[in-house]
Amino acid sequence: MARVRGNLPPVPALSEVLAALDVLWPPERAEGWDAVGTVCGDPDAEVRRVLFAVDPVQEIADEAVQLGADLLVTHHPLYLRGTTTVAASTFKGRVVHSLIKHDIALHVAHTNADTADPGVSDALAGALDLRILRPLVPDASDPAGRRGLGRICELPHPMRLSELAGYAAARLPATAQGIRAAGDPDREIRTLAVSGGSGDSLFDDVRAAGVDAFLTADLRHHPASEATQHSPLALLDAAHWATEWPWCEQAAAQLDAVSDRHGWGLRTHVSRTVTDPWTAHAASAPLTSPPDNSHTTGAPR
Repeated sequence: MARVRGNLPPVPALSEVLAALDVLWPPERAEGWDAVGTVCGDPDAEVRRVLFAVDPVQEIADEAVQLGADLLVTHHPLYLRGTTTVAASTFKGRVVHSLIKHDIALHVAHTNADTADPGVSDALAGALDLRILRPLVPDASDPAGRRGLGRICELPHPMRLSELAGYAAARLPATAQGIRAAGDPDREIRTLAVSGGSGDSLFDDVRAAGVDAFLTADLRHHPASEATQHSPLALLDAAHWATEWPWCEQAAAQLDAVSDRHGWGLRTHVSRTVTDPWTAHAASAPLTSPPDNSHTTGAPR
């Protein structure tokens, strides 16, 4: 039960806030391989401040401590493949120690947030000011047809692929990678499929949707090459972190709405710390073929 303090807003217990998060992103909708839910935290502890972030890394744990947060909600799991130790001699164990030492709970919403309504791809589409038409891969258990993986969208106005790449780079959080594009730079793009996080397993669904382009992250050479050979589909590859960070703002707003309904007075915060692992990028000079370096490498001519 939320604790009432005179005329001040009631302070919810962690268990109450977690119950609200489980309504927003039901853990049973996570993939079987996923590790979602609460990693650490006392169910009876009071929660006044909540920090949202993509990655449960040390910089984020330190930010939660500095902020005086009582709960850290991340998109990525801390222990996706399980563990036998939380020793502080490991970097993940150090995160757990930092959080527990300062009475900060950690909760994860991963694939259950990906397919939610609204979910991670809704936030990505919102960051690009796209008009959402429907899920890319609908959730068969949703009679309304709103839940599912990825989103099929329309652009605010037609753009050339090169223009769309620049537009996405300007609208998404800045990273060293920026946006890579595959396809004719002058091709007109009207419809776009988006999927936050790694999306190259969705090429069959994207082709079936008949869209002009697909924006996602972590595109690998062979799947991307095969996708462009199969069809004129254009590809835009963003940094994984950048495609999922907009969800943090959306998720914080969702919890704000819950707090308002209950009169809790929670204070939510979104981390602006860039936890994308890549820190620098050097663009190659335009090339029509690999350079001839034989005179410098000693290779036979």
